[in-house]
Amino acid sequence: MKRLAFVLLLAACTAPVDSETKPLGENVLSKEQIHAAKHGPVDFLTQVKPVLEAKCVMCHNRQALPGHMSLENRSEAMRSGALGTFIVPGSPENSLLISNVHSAHSKMSVMPAVGERLTDDEYAILKKWVKEGARWPAGATGELKVLR
Repeated sequence: MKRLAFVLLLAACTAPVDSETKPLGENVLSKEQIHAAKHGPVDFLTQVKPVLEAKCVMCHNRQALPGHMSLENRSEAMRSGALGTFIVPGSPENSLLISNVHSAHSKMSVMPAVGERLTDDEYAILKKWVKEGARWPAGATGELKVLR
């Protein structure tokens, strides 16, 4: 039943490619930050956190989606839900964060449901970050601000 509810939620998030609520995304990161992430280890604070805050956590937080994926902090993001584990360090193919963004891009239009879509660079950085172990600091430094 929970899986059906999740699938229906994702289906409701689809819109035509030219939808005004889901414009083509622009990179949140500078060209320098993107280059650094592509050619070195991905840094959570400067290359991952800004993307998650700008494009993900507005919906993926405990208040907006109680009981579903929350990206507000490390402990919430690393937990398992009914459909699997949100972030599996070292394994992007088993991480719902990565697989849902990827499948949404290829099969169901795009995520996020509202706001700008992740760019190819942002997706690649998130995937690389998870593959590198998804290092995410605990405490206030690692908490994401829910921007509304």
